[in-house]
Amino acid sequence: MTAFQYQALDTTGKTRKGILSADSVRLARRELLDRGLTPLSLENVGMDVDGQKRKKPSFSKHDVVLVTRQIAILVNSATPVEEALNAVAAQMNKPGVRGTLLTIRSRVIEGWRLSDALAEHPLIFSDLYRGIIAAGETSGDLGTVMVRLADMLEKNRATLMKAMTSLIYPAALAVIATLVISGMMIFIVPKIVEQFDTMGAQLPLVTRLVIGVSGFLQNWGIWLLIVTVLAVMGFWRALSIPAMRLRVDTFLLRLPVFGRLAKGMDAARFARTLSTLFASGVPLLDCLQASRRTVMNTRLREQLADTLTSVREGASLAGGLQKAAAFPPMLGYMVAAGERAGELPLMLDKTAAQMESEFDTATTVALRLIEPVIVVGMGLIIMTVMLAILVPVLQINTLTVG
Repeated sequence: MTAFQYQALDTTGKTRKGILSADSVRLARRELLDRGLTPLSLENVGMDVDGQKRKKPSFSKHDVVLVTRQIAILVNSATPVEEALNAVAAQMNKPGVRGTLLTIRSRVIEGWRLSDALAEHPLIFSDLYRGIIAAGETSGDLGTVMVRLADMLEKNRATLMKAMTSLIYPAALAVIATLVISGMMIFIVPKIVEQFDTMGAQLPLVTRLVIGVSGFLQNWGIWLLIVTVLAVMGFWRALSIPAMRLRVDTFLLRLPVFGRLAKGMDAARFARTLSTLFASGVPLLDCLQASRRTVMNTRLREQLADTLTSVREGASLAGGLQKAAAFPPMLGYMVAAGERAGELPLMLDKTAAQMESEFDTATTVALRLIEPVIVVGMGLIIMTVMLAILVPVLQINTLTVG
């Protein structure tokens, strides 16, 4: 069965919109007629007008988290999967989300496993997501596994959002400071400096430097902006080259504050994903392989390949992590304690929570350091400009009095 988005007229002449499932367009029209609706248009959901599949569905990461949580609650309360999909689809406001869920439901009704039906939408549901669902289906405890999956998605998304929002304020402050200082140098300083042309004396060094920078920005400012934009675009494109990305990620890890933040965030995501997969009954090697793909830093991902090799050769997980030295030592110690106690998922969850807490604390401290640095830097530049203007004025006054 296929999901169709329809627009039709009811018996009163009002336009009705919705989504229904049918094997073909003809059967979809017949079902509308049986409902007392006159079809105006029918569109195969997930297809464009020309019948080509859309490259990017209207299904955001927030939608994935929301849908997973709702389906998990229903399935965990003994609701059949197809009924859970139908109930959640009926609550969605986005036609694309509703259509995707109904298409998945139609596959489940046909006898497909949920993980196989999700595989038809790889741009929405990742390999990791489908792997966890498949593990839940194999273990016969899909509801509990989906609850863990929803928790993992929410916490990973929250950690990523904290990292992004933490950079917004200092970035905005730096941009505003740059614009203010550039505006002063291009529009204000030249008009004030014109008054010094008739002095006939050599200007102080600080004044000459400010005049030189102002003239450079006036004559070459637009080209400097273009070169900067092109350089940023070129750097962004270069990051798609594995060797370049590896060098950049290695450099980022060596930065005093940012490196520790990046390593902590990746460690928390790795620990939480590993906990979710292992608790769902996925074999340890598969857990490691999938969790490794969630690590954003390529240098850390490369180091974790050594962990995977060590575990495959018979080493313990804690030993493999300590040997690779990709993450803070605390992760290895907690994993060792979890292995000894037979409670590895619980210890990994606790470790992820602790690392997320440390990430929040470190982010707060970093912001408190970055903000005054930007403000003080902006103040020093403005003070230098003011001195460049005031020193010649004071010299003129001294000569006049003398």
